[in-house]
Amino acid sequence: MPPLPEKLAIRSMVPERDHGFSISLMEHLIVPTFVIGADRRVLIWNKACERLTGVPAEEVVGTSEHWRAFYSERRPCLSDLLLARRFNEIRALYEGDGSLGLSDFGVSAENWCLMPRLGRRLYLAIDAGPIYDDAGELIAVVQTLRDITAQKQAQADLEALATRDGLTGLANRRSFDVRFAEEAKRATRDRAPLSLLMMDVDFFKLYNDSNGHQKGDECLRAIAQAIAATLWRETDFCARYGGEEFTVVMPNTPLSGAMLIAERLRMAIEALRIVHTDSAAATNVTLSIGGVVAVGLEINPERLIAAADAALYRAKRAGRNRAFVGKLDEAAPTPRIAARA
Repeated sequence: MPPLPEKLAIRSMVPERDHGFSISLMEHLIVPTFVIGADRRVLIWNKACERLTGVPAEEVVGTSEHWRAFYSERRPCLSDLLLARRFNEIRALYEGDGSLGLSDFGVSAENWCLMPRLGRRLYLAIDAGPIYDDAGELIAVVQTLRDITAQKQAQADLEALATRDGLTGLANRRSFDVRFAEEAKRATRDRAPLSLLMMDVDFFKLYNDSNGHQKGDECLRAIAQAIAATLWRETDFCARYGGEEFTVVMPNTPLSGAMLIAERLRMAIEALRIVHTDSAAATNVTLSIGGVVAVGLEINPERLIAAADAALYRAKRAGRNRAFVGKLDEAAPTPRIAARA
């Protein structure tokens, strides 16, 4: 191991002359820690860092290859950026991953790391602190690491519970309201078409009464999976609106596209062949679908929902197991059915 710079100031009660003890102390800390010098070469890679990364000290000490412990492609570590004072890059690389703190005492951040030697990803809390010599020159950086993957996963699970429907796994009503409002603002700003489909399982109460709630739940889960599988664009968004009602939001989708997707959804549910002996619409479980497309106007989410709901009601009155798609535009401010799918 190369010797530490003579003026490396490890602030502790240890006499400055006893560098050997200081190094030994750092190497045996339970917190994963490594130190890089002014030339970006690793001076210390402690035992806890070996355990965390799976990379032994002899592979990295004296080199600038410490990034290999965390990433599959070359990328600067937080300590490298702090040493070079590349603070804009710190923000660019770490600000989106979690909390980022910049102060005179160093930098703290969070980041997903690939951990190539371990063969799995870890979410790490990272702290990088500068070390100065007596003249105030930055001569090294200490980086410490904490594995907080379990906490991150628990946070993600809680967020999923808040936004996902527990039965079907689709987005829930609250998540739909937020996302639909965002898409309505975006469509208004861009003067782009926005399509909304409202879907209702035909005679579902009768199905539930005849087959029991467990079968009813299985039916709703199968329908939800079929709806999600029918949508192939990442921008499209489906949710369970409540009970046996589902919604699909399709940004930048004109009337023709909304009609096409509505019919594909109707056929996908019919193709499940879930027997429904009490249905007056068919021998299997079916969907009624009402859709609306807003074009060239300031989009009000409540107004679109009301228009889609009116189209859904028309589909039910016409005999169910069908889709009606409506259109709103500045020339026709009231809902009108422009086409039938």
